[in-house]
Amino acid sequence: MNLFRATAVVLALTTGLLTLPANAGQVVQENVSGDPFYTVEAPPAYAMVGDLLIARPLLIAGTIIGAGLFVISLPFSAAGGNIGAAGKALVVDPGKEAFVRCLGCTSSGYQRD
Repeated sequence: MNLFRATAVVLALTTGLLTLPANAGQVVQENVSGDPFYTVEAPPAYAMVGDLLIARPLLIAGTIIGAGLFVISLPFSAAGGNIGAAGKALVVDPGKEAFVRCLGCTSSGYQRD
């Protein structure tokens, strides 16, 4: 009897843990459309203010610091053959988040209305 209960508990926990990833995709967000190719975000005002006052200055500083680090690492990147990857990681990605992302949005790129 004890072996039966232990097996039932193990099976129930395993089934529950296996269905967790399937249930994670069913979370519905209120301000994002259901189309995976076309999403329009409508961030609240506090997200825009926080983005303007905190995130953007940090991202611009990160872009400037990343550009300096890219210049310093350029000889090593050239020797390794990954100049493009280093430039993308140190300069392009922070710059894209700082200058292309809409105010308060979580994804970068131009947003269509």
